Amino acid sequence: MNAAPESGYAWARLMVSLALMTFGGAGMYALSVVLPQVQADFGVDRAAASLPYTLTMVGFGIGGILMGRLADRFGVMVPLMIGAVGLGLGFMVSGWAGSLWAFALAQGLLLGLLGTSATFAPLVADTALWFDRRRGIALAICMSGNYVAGAAWPPVIQHFTETAGWRATYVGIGIFCLLTMLPLALVYRRRPPLAAAVPVPPGGAAAIAQPHPAERPLGMSPGALQGLLCIAGVACCVAMSMPQVHIVAYCTDLGFGPARGAQMLSLMLGMGIVSRLASGWIADRIGGLRTLLLGSLLQGVALIAFLFADGVVSLYLVSAMFGLFQGGIVPSYPLIVREYFSPAEAGARMGTVLMATLLGMALGGWLSGAIFDWTGSYRAAFVNGIGWNLLNLAICGFLLMRVRRLGLRLGAAGAA
Repeated sequence: MNAAPESGYAWARLMVSLALMTFGGAGMYALSVVLPQVQADFGVDRAAASLPYTLTMVGFGIGGILMGRLADRFGVMVPLMIGAVGLGLGFMVSGWAGSLWAFALAQGLLLGLLGTSATFAPLVADTALWFDRRRGIALAICMSGNYVAGAAWPPVIQHFTETAGWRATYVGIGIFCLLTMLPLALVYRRRPPLAAAVPVPPGGAAAIAQPHPAERPLGMSPGALQGLLCIAGVACCVAMSMPQVHIVAYCTDLGFGPARGAQMLSLMLGMGIVSRLASGWIADRIGGLRTLLLGSLLQGVALIAFLFADGVVSLYLVSAMFGLFQGGIVPSYPLIVREYFSPAEAGARMGTVLMATLLGMALGGWLSGAIFDWTGSYRAAFVNGIGWNLLNLAICGFLLMRVRRLGLRLGAAGAA
């Protein structure tokens, strides 16, 4: 089969990446569903019960850098094999844990650092090196696996938690990951064709821009630009994590039950799939920075709407709106990295920026639980998320001002 960029093989490989990211995404969403049961099982408060999620996301973020470097050096198959084993063992050890700390360490080290991280940054970087003209939509499809996981796993986990308990459910997921992911990892023996290519013009495949060397992206040092993207990633995902991590607990506190919350989480992330695909199409025309700004602005609108939603119907509607508005935010970061940095560093740089988004999810997941414990309400947690979202908007605005000052035009005029 032809292994050229955007060939039939490239699209088939993308579909396998979508499947692997969907399977690996179980490590991100399982705890959100079983959070009330874990809290009751270990007899702790909401902040302590949220700590394993925080450690999972911290491990996920740090593991993204590690797995990205492994992918740059040895190819993506190596981190995928490690990830399959990490997920399998992580779920099983978590299900057998006898204390909250054992559970938290299994979540952070096995599920986060060695497991789910391998099915995120390495697959995103790999996809970016198999596509050129349609890179935006390809990255959106790949990263939709994260939201397909969010739409598919919560109702499945909720069903088996109710029928068999959360511990047996965790062990079953671990066995499933081992049996499905190890064979699929063998698809990635072939290295990508664009690994040694020169960077595309800033603004995406559809952009017309003046030449802009990777040594001074946007007139800044690579480290400075990456640092700003990392801060933006933390900020947007602290805001994003409040509904994603706590919607099940929020519904339980309001008296609607965990099953309703799991359905809302599934709806939220299902709408995120639509958002990710639409944002990929948009990004191929207006570039990653403008797509990031648009997604962040709309996410802020949805967070404000949560402040006024306290009924079942309104929460379903706002959850769907939140998913539809924020799904394109995280895929914008690897697209920006691919536009402005050398492709030879794709795995490590994308891993670093995506690590920041995951650290934001980790911080936001814990912080929202802590604010709930301090105030007895999630209202202040939503306000906290809105504030972090404003920081992300400010950084996006600053970077776009530099684009304009340097005379770059981001648009669809050059679309092929």
